[in-house]
Parts: sequence; structure tokens; C-alpha cells
Amino acid sequence: MIKKWSIRYPAVGGEEERRAYVYLPTMYEADPDRRYPVLYMFDGQNVFFNEDATYGKSWGVADYLDYTDTPLIVAAVECNAGANNERLVEYSPYRFDDKQYGHFDGKGKDTLNWFVHEFKPYIDANYRTDPDRAHTFIGGSSMGGLMSLYALLQYSDVFGRAAALSPSLWVAPEALTALVGRCKLAPGTVLYMDYGSREMGNHDGMRKGFGEMCSRIFARGINLTARVVPGGDHSEASWEKQLPFVFHTLMYELD
Repeated sequence: MIKKWSIRYPAVGGEEERRAYVYLPTMYEADPDRRYPVLYMFDGQNVFFNEDATYGKSWGVADYLDYTDTPLIVAAVECNAGANNERLVEYSPYRFDDKQYGHFDGKGKDTLNWFVHEFKPYIDANYRTDPDRAHTFIGGSSMGGLMSLYALLQYSDVFGRAAALSPSLWVAPEALTALVGRCKLAPGTVLYMDYGSREMGNHDGMRKGFGEMCSRIFARGINLTARVVPGGDHSEASWEKQLPFVFHTLMYELD
């Protein structure tokens, strides 16, 4: 079951209405005493419905979770669809410059503060969640993948596991590397991270950069599942194919 509603969001251009989504697992109604882990996701318009998706193709997350009877709640909020690439502002924790699009003042910290202090408490208050960090996940792709990795590192007291698909590591590699080195991590932190082999050429040195980032993360003691997806590209159709790997990692050995 998926519920969809409008929620007030403090966007970079001021308060605005955003579509929010929550997926409830197949056994939710039948077992009224059970509580569930929650996966928070970026780019919510692309998570469930093709008709809402930016490019007409979603990840099909609900279909997969229904088919596998996975005991998980998924909560997502749509991204900023502004014509001036406001999504890049809201989904970057750091300021950065892009040759094609120009300069961006990253407001990703503000975005994550809203997820942590506004959206998560709302979901915990209205649904039967297991709200501790061990059962609180975050995930996304591209800029949403960068945000998910950042959230796991910077908000380790909130998020115990994350999925970062095709993360935009190119945005601010030095700042992200520094964060990996200094962040305080709780034991048992879990990360799924991948990159498509066909998208490696989108940015210079991406294969090398992805490998180096994985090595640094692994050295910090994070339980890392890292993959280069054979034939994978930068699209919802490709990310949908990775769902078995994503959810196997997020749910593995979870109490």
C-alpha cells in the first residue's frame, strides 16, 4: 500500500508544497502490533509510480517489496523540480562548480536537517516504525546517492544503513574524503554503493575515484557492499535492476 499526500517543505526558493509518499509492507494491516524499519528516499517522484517519474520510469520499489514480502516501510519526498537546477542545490552538502551549469551553493545540510527533524518525526508519529538508528535507513541515486552517503557519515547517530546508487562523488571529492576520515561512526554501520560500468565515462577518473572512495570507507570499518554494475547506466531502469542487491544489504541480519 502506498499513501501519497502534500507536505510543506522549506525549499531554496521558500516554502512550497511537495509530494510525499509512504509505502507500507504487505503484512502491515494484518499484524497491528509489529513495528518496522524505515528507508527514507530522495527523489520520491521516481520511487514508486511511472506516471510521477521525471522521465516516465520509476524504480518500481513497491512492486519489488510486495513481491518479496519485505517487512519495510519506505518514506520519500519528491525533489525540487525548479528550472534553474535547484535540485543540485538542495541535494549537495557542499558548494561546487560545474562546467556546464555553473556555481551551486550546496544546501544539502538544510535538506537533511529537515529529513531528520521534521520528516522522520512525522513518519515515526504516524506509522508503526522502529525508530532507532539500527532500523533507520536512507537511500537514493545520483545526487540523492551523494546525499545518502553524506547522511550515513554525518548523521551516524540517526541512520544505521544506507544505499548510494551512482552517487555524485565528483561534486566535492576533497570535502567528502575529509568527512570519511573524520566522521564518528557507530559500530555496525552498513552501506550499499554501486556505479554502472557504462556511466564511468560521464566524469573524468570516475572508476579510480569510486575505487578510492570505497577503500577509504572500508578502512573506516563500515560494512560495505560495493559493486560496479556490468552494463549499468545512469537511469531509473538500471537502478531498478539493482533492487535485489540493495534490499539484501539493507535487510541482512536485521533483528
